[in-house]
Amino acid sequence: MAQTSTDITSLQSSQATRQPRQRQMSDLRIMQLFILPTVILLILMNIFPLIYSLYLSFTNYSVIADKAPEWIGIQNYTTILSDQRFWANFATTGRYALISVILQTLIGFGLALLLRNKFKGSGLVTTLILVPMMLSPIVVATFWKLMFNPSLGIFNYLLGYTDINTSPLWLGDPNLALWAIVIVDVWMWSPFVMLLCLAGLSAIPEYLYEAAAIDRASAWFQFRRITLPQVMPLLLIAVLFRTIEAFKQFDLVMGLTSGGPGDVTETVSIRLYKLAFQGQYDTGMSSALAYIILIIIIAVSNLYIRSLNKARGA
Repeated sequence: MAQTSTDITSLQSSQATRQPRQRQMSDLRIMQLFILPTVILLILMNIFPLIYSLYLSFTNYSVIADKAPEWIGIQNYTTILSDQRFWANFATTGRYALISVILQTLIGFGLALLLRNKFKGSGLVTTLILVPMMLSPIVVATFWKLMFNPSLGIFNYLLGYTDINTSPLWLGDPNLALWAIVIVDVWMWSPFVMLLCLAGLSAIPEYLYEAAAIDRASAWFQFRRITLPQVMPLLLIAVLFRTIEAFKQFDLVMGLTSGGPGDVTETVSIRLYKLAFQGQYDTGMSSALAYIILIIIIAVSNLYIRSLNKARGA
Protein backbone atom coordinates (compact mmCIF):
# COMPACT_ATOMS: atom_id res chain seq x y z
CA MET A 1 0.00 0.00 0.00
CA ALA A 2 2.83 2.34 0.90
CA GLN A 3 4.55 1.45 -2.35
CA THR A 4 1.36 2.30 -4.27
CA SER A 5 0.99 5.69 -2.58
CA THR A 6 4.65 6.43 -3.28
CA ASP A 7 4.18 5.61 -6.96
CA ILE A 8 1.11 7.83 -7.17
CA THR A 9 2.98 10.70 -5.50
CA SER A 10 5.95 10.36 -7.86
CA LEU A 11 3.60 10.20 -10.85
CA GLN A 12 1.81 13.38 -9.78
CA SER A 13 5.09 15.18 -9.19
CA SER A 14 6.39 14.15 -12.61
CA GLN A 15 3.18 15.38 -14.25
CA ALA A 16 3.43 18.65 -12.32
CA THR A 17 6.96 19.20 -13.54
CA ARG A 18 6.04 18.24 -17.09
CA GLN A 19 3.04 20.59 -17.43
CA PRO A 20 4.98 23.91 -17.07
CA ARG A 21 7.55 22.60 -19.53
CA GLN A 22 4.80 21.87 -22.03
CA ARG A 23 3.37 25.36 -21.50
CA GLN A 24 6.83 26.85 -21.88
CA MET A 25 7.31 25.09 -25.21
CA SER A 26 3.90 26.27 -26.27
CA ASP A 27 4.76 29.88 -25.34
CA LEU A 28 8.00 29.59 -27.27
CA ARG A 29 6.17 28.41 -30.35
CA ILE A 30 3.66 31.24 -30.05
CA MET A 31 6.51 33.72 -29.73
CA GLN A 32 8.18 32.29 -32.81
CA LEU A 33 4.88 32.44 -34.64
CA PHE A 34 4.60 36.17 -33.95
CA ILE A 35 8.26 36.99 -34.55
CA LEU A 36 8.65 35.08 -37.82
CA PRO A 37 6.31 37.32 -39.89
CA THR A 38 8.09 40.41 -38.52
CA VAL A 39 11.49 39.02 -39.49
CA ILE A 40 10.24 38.14 -42.96
CA LEU A 41 8.74 41.63 -43.35
CA LEU A 42 11.99 43.29 -42.31
CA ILE A 43 13.94 41.16 -44.78
CA LEU A 44 11.58 42.02 -47.61
CA MET A 45 11.44 45.75 -46.81
CA ASN A 46 15.07 46.41 -45.82
CA ILE A 47 17.58 43.72 -46.61
CA PHE A 48 16.30 42.80 -50.06
CA PRO A 49 16.20 46.42 -51.38
CA LEU A 50 19.66 46.96 -49.91
CA ILE A 51 21.13 43.98 -51.73
CA TYR A 52 19.23 44.71 -54.93
CA SER A 53 20.34 48.36 -54.99
CA LEU A 54 23.93 47.20 -54.46
CA TYR A 55 23.56 44.99 -57.53
CA LEU A 56 22.06 47.87 -59.52
CA SER A 57 25.03 50.09 -58.63
CA PHE A 58 27.20 47.83 -60.81
CA THR A 59 24.83 48.01 -63.78
CA ASN A 60 23.72 50.41 -66.49
CA TYR A 61 20.02 50.64 -65.74
CA SER A 62 17.21 53.16 -65.84
CA VAL A 63 13.97 52.53 -64.04
CA ILE A 64 11.97 53.95 -66.97
CA ALA A 65 13.87 52.01 -69.64
CA ASP A 66 12.29 48.91 -71.09
CA LYS A 67 15.40 46.74 -70.76
CA ALA A 68 17.10 44.62 -68.14
CA PRO A 69 20.07 45.90 -66.10
CA GLU A 70 23.38 45.61 -67.97
CA TRP A 71 26.38 44.62 -65.86
CA ILE A 72 29.22 47.17 -66.22
CA GLY A 73 31.28 46.51 -63.08
CA ILE A 74 32.67 49.50 -61.19
CA GLN A 75 32.18 51.94 -64.05
CA ASN A 76 29.50 53.91 -62.16
CA TYR A 77 31.82 54.34 -59.19
CA THR A 78 34.76 55.46 -61.31
CA THR A 79 32.54 57.92 -63.17
CA ILE A 80 31.35 59.46 -59.91
CA LEU A 81 34.81 59.67 -58.35
CA SER A 82 36.31 61.22 -61.49
CA ASP A 83 33.54 63.81 -62.02
CA GLN A 84 34.40 67.27 -60.69
CA ARG A 85 30.72 68.10 -60.17
CA PHE A 86 30.33 65.24 -57.72
CA TRP A 87 33.38 66.42 -55.80
CA ALA A 88 31.85 69.91 -55.70
CA ASN A 89 28.67 68.38 -54.25
CA PHE A 90 30.70 66.57 -51.60
CA ALA A 91 32.56 69.79 -50.77
CA THR A 92 29.26 71.66 -50.40
CA THR A 93 27.90 68.92 -48.16
CA GLY A 94 31.08 68.94 -46.07
CA ARG A 95 30.99 72.71 -45.56
CA TYR A 96 27.32 72.60 -44.69
CA ALA A 97 27.78 69.72 -42.23
CA LEU A 98 30.84 71.24 -40.58
CA ILE A 99 29.39 74.74 -40.08
CA SER A 100 25.93 73.60 -38.99
CA VAL A 101 27.16 70.93 -36.55
CA ILE A 102 29.68 73.29 -34.92
CA LEU A 103 27.05 76.02 -34.45
CA GLN A 104 24.46 73.54 -33.18
CA THR A 105 26.95 72.14 -30.69
CA LEU A 106 27.94 75.55 -29.34
CA ILE A 107 24.39 76.93 -29.18
CA GLY A 108 22.85 73.71 -27.85
CA PHE A 109 25.49 73.29 -25.16
CA GLY A 110 25.19 76.96 -24.19
CA LEU A 111 21.41 76.69 -23.86
CA ALA A 112 21.80 73.56 -21.73
CA LEU A 113 24.16 75.41 -19.37
CA LEU A 114 21.67 78.26 -19.07
CA LEU A 115 18.70 75.98 -18.43
CA ARG A 116 20.55 73.65 -16.06
CA ASN A 117 19.63 75.72 -13.00
CA LYS A 118 15.90 75.66 -12.40
CA PHE A 119 14.10 79.00 -12.32
CA LYS A 120 10.53 80.17 -12.49
CA GLY A 121 9.13 79.26 -15.89
CA SER A 122 12.14 77.13 -16.89
CA GLY A 123 9.87 74.25 -17.92
CA LEU A 124 7.88 76.50 -20.25
CA VAL A 125 11.06 78.01 -21.73
CA THR A 126 12.51 74.54 -22.35
CA THR A 127 9.30 73.41 -24.05
CA LEU A 128 9.23 76.47 -26.32
CA ILE A 129 12.87 75.92 -27.29
CA LEU A 130 12.10 72.31 -28.23
CA VAL A 131 9.23 73.27 -30.55
CA PRO A 132 11.35 73.71 -33.75
CA MET A 133 12.67 70.15 -33.71
CA MET A 134 9.10 68.85 -33.44
CA LEU A 135 8.04 70.43 -36.73
CA SER A 136 8.23 68.81 -40.14
CA PRO A 137 11.35 69.89 -42.09
CA ILE A 138 9.35 70.80 -45.19
CA VAL A 139 7.05 72.96 -43.04
CA VAL A 140 10.09 74.65 -41.52
CA ALA A 141 11.55 75.20 -45.01
CA THR A 142 8.33 76.81 -46.25
CA PHE A 143 8.09 78.98 -43.14
CA TRP A 144 11.67 80.25 -43.44
CA LYS A 145 11.39 80.70 -47.20
CA LEU A 146 8.69 83.26 -46.53
CA MET A 147 10.79 84.87 -43.80
CA PHE A 148 13.79 85.19 -46.15
CA ASN A 149 11.64 86.86 -48.82
CA PRO A 150 13.11 90.37 -49.26
CA SER A 151 9.74 92.04 -49.81
CA LEU A 152 7.38 90.00 -47.62
CA GLY A 153 9.59 88.40 -44.99
CA ILE A 154 10.67 89.86 -41.66
CA PHE A 155 14.18 88.37 -41.41
CA ASN A 156 15.89 91.29 -43.17
CA TYR A 157 13.77 93.71 -41.18
CA LEU A 158 14.96 92.13 -37.93
CA LEU A 159 18.55 92.57 -39.13
CA GLY A 160 17.92 96.28 -39.74
CA TYR A 161 17.34 96.29 -43.53
CA THR A 162 14.35 98.52 -44.17
CA ASP A 163 14.95 99.20 -47.87
CA ILE A 164 13.85 96.34 -50.13
CA ASN A 165 16.27 97.41 -52.86
CA THR A 166 19.30 97.02 -50.59
CA SER A 167 18.09 93.99 -48.61
CA PRO A 168 20.15 90.83 -49.13
CA LEU A 169 18.65 88.01 -51.18
CA TRP A 170 19.35 85.15 -48.81
CA LEU A 171 18.09 82.40 -51.10
CA GLY A 172 19.09 84.05 -54.37
CA ASP A 173 22.63 85.18 -53.58
CA PRO A 174 25.25 82.46 -54.23
CA ASN A 175 27.29 83.79 -51.29
CA LEU A 176 24.38 83.69 -48.83
CA ALA A 177 22.23 80.72 -49.91
CA LEU A 178 24.25 78.09 -48.03
CA TRP A 179 24.36 80.28 -44.94
CA ALA A 180 20.57 80.62 -45.11
CA ILE A 181 20.22 76.84 -45.02
CA VAL A 182 22.70 76.68 -42.11
CA ILE A 183 20.67 79.27 -40.18
CA VAL A 184 17.48 77.26 -40.59
CA ASP A 185 19.17 73.98 -39.71
CA VAL A 186 20.77 75.47 -36.59
CA TRP A 187 17.43 76.99 -35.53
CA MET A 188 15.70 73.67 -35.95
CA TRP A 189 18.20 71.20 -34.45
CA SER A 190 20.11 73.10 -31.76
CA PRO A 191 17.35 72.09 -29.31
CA PHE A 192 18.21 68.44 -29.98
CA VAL A 193 21.80 69.02 -28.87
CA MET A 194 20.52 71.04 -25.92
CA LEU A 195 18.24 68.19 -24.84
CA LEU A 196 21.04 65.61 -24.77
CA CYS A 197 23.44 67.98 -23.03
CA LEU A 198 20.76 68.87 -20.49
CA ALA A 199 20.35 65.17 -19.71
CA GLY A 200 24.11 64.87 -19.21
CA LEU A 201 24.26 67.93 -16.96
CA SER A 202 21.38 66.65 -14.84
CA ALA A 203 23.27 63.39 -14.22
CA ILE A 204 26.38 65.09 -12.77
CA PRO A 205 26.54 64.49 -8.98
CA GLU A 206 26.35 67.70 -6.97
CA TYR A 207 29.04 66.55 -4.51
CA LEU A 208 31.66 67.03 -7.26
CA TYR A 209 30.89 70.74 -7.42
CA GLU A 210 30.68 70.93 -3.61
CA ALA A 211 34.13 69.38 -3.28
CA ALA A 212 35.49 71.76 -5.91
CA ALA A 213 33.94 74.74 -4.09
CA ILE A 214 35.54 73.63 -0.83
CA ASP A 215 38.90 73.53 -2.62
CA ARG A 216 38.13 77.02 -3.96
CA ALA A 217 38.32 75.90 -7.57
CA SER A 218 37.45 78.52 -10.16
CA ALA A 219 34.38 78.33 -12.38
CA TRP A 220 36.57 77.64 -15.42
CA PHE A 221 38.33 74.80 -13.56
CA GLN A 222 34.96 73.26 -12.62
CA PHE A 223 33.77 73.51 -16.20
CA ARG A 224 36.96 72.04 -17.65
CA ARG A 225 37.48 69.27 -15.08
CA ILE A 226 33.91 68.35 -14.07
CA THR A 227 31.22 69.60 -16.44
CA LEU A 228 32.84 68.99 -19.82
CA PRO A 229 34.19 65.46 -19.13
CA GLN A 230 30.85 64.35 -17.67
CA VAL A 231 28.81 65.72 -20.59
CA MET A 232 31.27 64.73 -23.32
CA PRO A 233 29.79 61.24 -24.06
CA LEU A 234 26.29 62.61 -24.65
CA LEU A 235 27.71 65.61 -26.49
CA LEU A 236 29.58 63.31 -28.88
CA ILE A 237 26.41 61.27 -29.42
CA ALA A 238 24.55 64.47 -30.35
CA VAL A 239 27.36 65.50 -32.73
CA LEU A 240 27.34 62.01 -34.27
CA PHE A 241 23.60 62.08 -34.96
CA ARG A 242 23.67 65.62 -36.32
CA THR A 243 26.64 64.88 -38.60
CA ILE A 244 24.89 61.84 -40.05
CA GLU A 245 21.70 63.84 -40.58
CA ALA A 246 23.64 66.71 -42.18
CA PHE A 247 25.13 64.36 -44.76
CA LYS A 248 21.65 62.98 -45.49
CA GLN A 249 19.88 66.35 -45.41
CA PHE A 250 17.40 66.61 -48.26
CA ASP A 251 13.98 68.02 -47.43
CA LEU A 252 15.24 71.24 -45.82
CA VAL A 253 17.57 72.05 -48.73
CA MET A 254 14.98 71.01 -51.31
CA GLY A 255 12.30 73.15 -49.70
CA LEU A 256 14.51 76.24 -49.45
CA THR A 257 16.68 76.35 -52.58
CA SER A 258 16.31 73.05 -54.49
CA GLY A 259 20.08 73.15 -54.83
CA GLY A 260 20.20 76.67 -56.26
CA PRO A 261 21.00 79.31 -57.17
CA GLY A 262 22.80 77.39 -59.85
CA ASP A 263 24.32 74.48 -57.93
CA VAL A 264 25.93 76.30 -54.98
CA THR A 265 23.68 74.51 -52.46
CA GLU A 266 23.45 71.21 -54.33
CA THR A 267 24.38 68.70 -51.65
CA VAL A 268 24.97 65.03 -52.43
CA SER A 269 21.40 64.23 -51.39
CA ILE A 270 20.00 66.76 -53.84
CA ARG A 271 22.35 65.45 -56.53
CA LEU A 272 21.21 61.91 -55.79
CA TYR A 273 17.56 62.92 -56.10
CA LYS A 274 18.11 64.70 -59.42
CA LEU A 275 20.14 61.79 -60.76
CA ALA A 276 17.53 59.21 -59.78
CA PHE A 277 14.26 61.03 -60.47
CA GLN A 278 15.03 63.80 -62.95
CA GLY A 279 16.57 63.85 -66.41
CA GLN A 280 17.56 60.36 -67.51
CA TYR A 281 16.45 58.53 -64.35
CA ASP A 282 19.86 56.90 -64.06
CA THR A 283 19.10 54.24 -61.46
CA GLY A 284 22.47 52.51 -61.66
CA MET A 285 24.49 55.70 -61.20
CA SER A 286 22.26 56.94 -58.38
CA SER A 287 22.57 53.60 -56.58
CA ALA A 288 26.36 53.86 -56.79
CA LEU A 289 26.24 57.41 -55.41
CA ALA A 290 24.01 56.25 -52.56
CA TYR A 291 26.55 53.61 -51.55
CA ILE A 292 29.40 56.10 -51.72
CA ILE A 293 27.44 58.34 -49.34
CA LEU A 294 26.83 55.32 -47.11
CA ILE A 295 30.55 54.50 -46.99
CA ILE A 296 31.41 58.11 -46.08
CA ILE A 297 28.80 58.17 -43.31
CA ILE A 298 30.10 54.87 -41.90
CA ALA A 299 33.68 56.17 -41.95
CA VAL A 300 32.74 59.42 -40.19
CA SER A 301 30.62 57.52 -37.67
CA ASN A 302 33.53 55.24 -36.80
CA LEU A 303 35.68 58.28 -36.04
CA TYR A 304 33.03 59.62 -33.69
CA ILE A 305 32.53 56.23 -32.05
CA ARG A 306 36.26 55.93 -31.38
CA SER A 307 36.23 59.38 -29.79
CA LEU A 308 33.18 58.39 -27.77
CA ASN A 309 34.88 55.24 -26.48
CA LYS A 310 37.94 57.28 -25.48
CA ALA A 311 35.71 59.77 -23.66
CA ARG A 312 33.94 56.98 -21.79
CA GLY A 313 37.25 55.35 -20.92
CA ALA A 314 38.59 58.63 -19.57
